[in-house]
Amino acid sequence: MNEKELYALWCEKATEDPDLQNELKAIENDDEAIKDRFYRDLEFGTGGLRGVIGAGAYRMNIYTIRRATQGLADYVKEAFPTDPSVAIAYDSRIKSDVFAKTAASVLAANGIKVHIYSELMPTPMLSYAVRALDCSAGIVITASHNPAKYNGYKVYGSDGCQLTLDAAEIVLKNINSVPMFGGARFISFEEGLSNGSINYIGKDVIDSYLDNVAKQGIHTDLCASSGLKVVYTPLNGTGNKPVRAILNKIGIKDVTVVPEQEYPDGSFTTCPFPNPEIKEALACGLKLCESVKPDLLLATDPDCDRVGIAVPDESGSYVLFTGNEVGAMLLEYICAERTKLGTMPAEPVAVKTIVTTDIAQKIAEEYGVKMINVLTGFKFIGEQIGFLEAKGEEKRYIFGFEESYGYLAGSYVRDKDAVVASMLICEMAAFYRTKGISLLKARENMYAKYGVYKHSQQSFTCEGVTGMERMKEIMSGLRSNTPKAIGGLNVTRFDDYLAGTSENTADGNKTMLTLPKSDVLTFTLTDGASVVIRPSGTEPKIKAYYTTTGKTEEEAVALQAKIADDFKKILGF
Repeated sequence: MNEKELYALWCEKATEDPDLQNELKAIENDDEAIKDRFYRDLEFGTGGLRGVIGAGAYRMNIYTIRRATQGLADYVKEAFPTDPSVAIAYDSRIKSDVFAKTAASVLAANGIKVHIYSELMPTPMLSYAVRALDCSAGIVITASHNPAKYNGYKVYGSDGCQLTLDAAEIVLKNINSVPMFGGARFISFEEGLSNGSINYIGKDVIDSYLDNVAKQGIHTDLCASSGLKVVYTPLNGTGNKPVRAILNKIGIKDVTVVPEQEYPDGSFTTCPFPNPEIKEALACGLKLCESVKPDLLLATDPDCDRVGIAVPDESGSYVLFTGNEVGAMLLEYICAERTKLGTMPAEPVAVKTIVTTDIAQKIAEEYGVKMINVLTGFKFIGEQIGFLEAKGEEKRYIFGFEESYGYLAGSYVRDKDAVVASMLICEMAAFYRTKGISLLKARENMYAKYGVYKHSQQSFTCEGVTGMERMKEIMSGLRSNTPKAIGGLNVTRFDDYLAGTSENTADGNKTMLTLPKSDVLTFTLTDGASVVIRPSGTEPKIKAYYTTTGKTEEEAVALQAKIADDFKKILGF
């Protein structure tokens, strides 16, 4: 069918949601709007679905959710023929609760037992529920930190990690065989609750999760008397209850919540981009800091798997820390204090992604920690925990993080967890406060010890029909015409993770890379600098990551700006 025929079909069949009918009527004579909604299906990748909420095959709605869930149900029944079950969580986004109940209704109709949270919960609590309830899979309805018009459908395996590539391919094949209308089996959510095929997850699971988070603390006994003052914003998402609960549990009582962003609001009216990586999202929190004057501003994204911070400087202004800086500081804190207390496991392991700061390697070497580098995506960090667990060595894992504000201590979940990260950040701040050290000074001490590393990430949006093709062309062009220099620094090594090769540009010699194949390119430059580029797996963007080093922060920042400006020109933006 062409776009116009699909549009007519949806006008006829998509009658259960009045919002969709209103949207379809509104675009009746808009060929471009019709094409944008029907030129392709919403793609199911390793992370599941993510897209704009609305009418059409290329949108998030109850019909695309039903179709995807039927494909997942067929996979689960085949892979887990005995007593299959799926856990479900959802965040504060528009229609998240509707989509969660829609998925539950399809699973129940397929004879799969459903465990669903009775209210919105963070993504890491879905990962925990999958393992705690011995489920075959998990679903969380969230678009993480994307703008309000988006929602998503993330799928987890029985190990609590996001679905593997092999499993995702099977689910995708199943989905492609399911007609959009009439192809998915479903019952009403109320019928599922009545007949016992759908059950609410109990408070015991929530309490158990929080107990496991608390166990990751090192100096929680110092928190109550530290005098630490915190301003916290859940950015209208799921973090409000669990983050406040865990901070209260360890004795951090002086917590002021940003009132405009305390309660769930899928419209995110005070932060159009609810992403703690960007300063604009923290505007309300920073404003409140002017009067409260806390030691720390803490911000979790809507599904509470990422956390960002800001701390006061000497002038009383608040300085944002990057994900790389917070992750490196947490690694240093965990390593130093566990070593002092004698609680460091034998042959400890830390894990980071290939685009994450190299200062972590220096910290790991300082404390005798094995650092494992993995592809971008926290599921690969969770996978490494699983490998250790299979050998009965999961206690060797001490910490994992990625530059995009994702952190995890402990093996109780297999995804980044802003609840435990919030706890550890506050504990670290409280501990340093008892020593007369601010987080700003602690960062300065880290750079004095290991050198100044600066990192930045630049995204280039490629939306619409031509967006995917443009991203492919950019990556292909970099492979066929590899730049010899970026920002005036020579390229000394070129790594192509899709080809699985690493080339020494001086002599052309190639060696094989050991990581799984992925559409990622790395350019290692002189003076300890590097550029990494990859298409996003969840957004219509291509992302570049820049690393520079220097004797001073100013020197590293200036070099980074030069490299980023030149690379932007190379990409044609």
